[in-house]
Amino acid sequence: MQNGKFSTALAIRQAAGANALDTANAVKKKLQEMSAFFPHGMKILYPYDTTPFITVSINEVIKTLIIAVFLVFMIMWLFLGNLRATLVPTIAVPVVLMGTFAMLSFFGFSINMLTMFAMVMAIGLLVDDAIVVVENVERIMSEEGLSPREATAKSMEEITSALVGIGLVLSAVFGPMAFFPGSTGVIYKQFSITIISSMLLSVVVALILTPVLCASLLKPVAAGHEPAETAAPFLRPFFRWFDHYFFRLRDAYTRLVGRTLSKKRRYVAIFVLIVVLMGFLFMRMPSAYLPDEDQGSLLAQFSLPKGSTLEQTKKISDEVQSYFKKNEKEAVDTVMSISGMGFSGRGQNVGMVFIKLKDWKLRDKPELRVKAVAARATAALSKVRNATFFVFPPPAVVELGTSQGFEFQLLDQSGQGHEALTAARNQLLGIVSKDPRVIAVRPNGLEDVPQYRIDVDWEKAGALGVPISSIHNTISASFGSSYANDFIQNGRIKRVYIQADSPYRMLPKDLEKIYVRNTAGTMVPFSSFASGRWTSGSPRLERYNAFPSMNILGQAAPGRSTGEAMQAMEDAMKKLPKGFGYNWTGLSYQERMSSSQAPVLYAISIFVVFLCLAALYESWTIPFSILLALPLGVIGGIIASSLRGMPNGVYFQIGLLTTLGLTAKNAILIVQFAKARIEAGEGLIESTIEAAKLRFRPILMTSLAFGFGVLPLAISTGAGSGAQNAIGTSVLGGMITATLLVLIFSPLFYVLIEKLTGKQKRREQAIAEKARANNPEEE
Repeated sequence: MQNGKFSTALAIRQAAGANALDTANAVKKKLQEMSAFFPHGMKILYPYDTTPFITVSINEVIKTLIIAVFLVFMIMWLFLGNLRATLVPTIAVPVVLMGTFAMLSFFGFSINMLTMFAMVMAIGLLVDDAIVVVENVERIMSEEGLSPREATAKSMEEITSALVGIGLVLSAVFGPMAFFPGSTGVIYKQFSITIISSMLLSVVVALILTPVLCASLLKPVAAGHEPAETAAPFLRPFFRWFDHYFFRLRDAYTRLVGRTLSKKRRYVAIFVLIVVLMGFLFMRMPSAYLPDEDQGSLLAQFSLPKGSTLEQTKKISDEVQSYFKKNEKEAVDTVMSISGMGFSGRGQNVGMVFIKLKDWKLRDKPELRVKAVAARATAALSKVRNATFFVFPPPAVVELGTSQGFEFQLLDQSGQGHEALTAARNQLLGIVSKDPRVIAVRPNGLEDVPQYRIDVDWEKAGALGVPISSIHNTISASFGSSYANDFIQNGRIKRVYIQADSPYRMLPKDLEKIYVRNTAGTMVPFSSFASGRWTSGSPRLERYNAFPSMNILGQAAPGRSTGEAMQAMEDAMKKLPKGFGYNWTGLSYQERMSSSQAPVLYAISIFVVFLCLAALYESWTIPFSILLALPLGVIGGIIASSLRGMPNGVYFQIGLLTTLGLTAKNAILIVQFAKARIEAGEGLIESTIEAAKLRFRPILMTSLAFGFGVLPLAISTGAGSGAQNAIGTSVLGGMITATLLVLIFSPLFYVLIEKLTGKQKRREQAIAEKARANNPEEE
């Protein structure tokens, strides 16, 4: 039934590797062409279609992308105070994006939510390299009064290795993601390829195009020039005010770095506390796989007591349609119900309902969102007599399960039989019904029903000359149907099926009217070698990994994660008798896989980053001063996600890896300049403090540009906002601590590593010996 009217449903699934939007558009176009030949009054409706959610989600991400570009532009203009200088990194954005789209096409990826998420994240990252170049050129021109061409040449000598290092580190962070297996690996791979492509192209643009733009677009300035002096006249007061307070903030920061280096033990203790707190909070985070989304549709499943007729089921189905059309008309567009089959199987006492909600723009109120509608519907329909209802949103990945929540398989691993397995299932359901971590836990199967069992005396049948095949064929044809042959009528081939007439196949006693032909060609009464009896059994026998199994579905309670709900099921399993096991399937299986893969992913990424830094600096010690800063970014992502009640899922893990790259980038900018000054003969402490002072502006500017670039993801509220919030929140939180804490601790780590390894002492001895060699008379 569709909106109370008779209908026929047709399910269409895309082929493996096909594009969902192209498939849906092609199907709708063909049906539109065919509708011209439909009978009068017949029309096509789409009660369950996953493609509108994809389209709207991608459009929302595109809006987020545009907003991110605008916010990044404004941040750069604020710090540079020069529209010409701001245009230099802005021009890099479309160039890198076009190159990234070309790389996606080369790898066979489509424009989807995953690649567009990666694009939004890449916006803040890809302008970083150009910002570093133009900021350093502006600084050299202001301090030394060089021409744009000369300042660009000198700037590139100073920062080329830092740009290469940043590109290598960020690529190294995301590189291992591309090689992980399973559904999680598919998600990782698309993020990985997109961000690596944009980062490497960003480095190429920063090394080739950005210097040319700097030399061409920037105007010469005198030594001592302030950025505000090149701004439009009516904006100069604002930029002077901003520069005044910014320089005061920079001087205060420089003094703080000096105090940090003079009180090393105190700040090392603070760092240890931060690491301990990070580990504690990370272990307490609930786990999940993918965030729940409002996909614009709901599913419902209902069942009646065993033995109920199809007419009774249809009556309940009509009540369901009436409820949604009358009580939820503000949110619901169409309702389609199917009686006689459900997600748990086929049977006269089961049914399922597809509820299509109205467009997201028409459901901007919280009470019209999918979870609110599902909660109200479940509460209202639970009052319907003689029926059990479950209303739930579809899963985040449609092909992996039928509903949000978890999917659990209870296994009979010791062969105790169907009755023991059923008893264990009922015991398990009773245990978890008292657990506050789970709700709506139900068996996804059909209950045992009365069955009429036919017992054939095979010895008597053999004595009467009745073949086994004839017995089976006769029962099948009489009570079911059997294909006989074909015949031609009016030029068309038609099939012939044989079956006993309905009055003669309704009751068990009708078996007595059946005769079977024996090998002698005579007809033998069925009752002469067979008898029947009533029993009960399952209409659906399941196997999972070769074990008898029962499927159980459920959801996490409000405020709980799927990881906590899965842990509740595992805790309940410990209370069952021996011989019963379990397995996770669908999205739950993928969640368990992703949680076990995450530590390996982090470890490999950090190890590859270490190798890249060691090769770049030709040192095994300097990379440690950069890697020590990584927890300072991670803790921000954990705190931000925890404060918003978000679990440790796939998008959180991707956000955490992005934070690792951002943290390493900030540390590299400081270490690179400190190392260069030390090699020029300056002291360790003085070089480190000066490097921190010089890099304060570009680090703050690039971090804010990146932070405001992902801010639209963190605060998104439209379709697909669950995934956007998950990744945006972790990255934004990580960016905040990766900026504030790294600026303080990175100079400290560099000084400590240099002193612990004895490099600074050896360097001072070499300088002293060189000085004595040049001035032998002083001896």
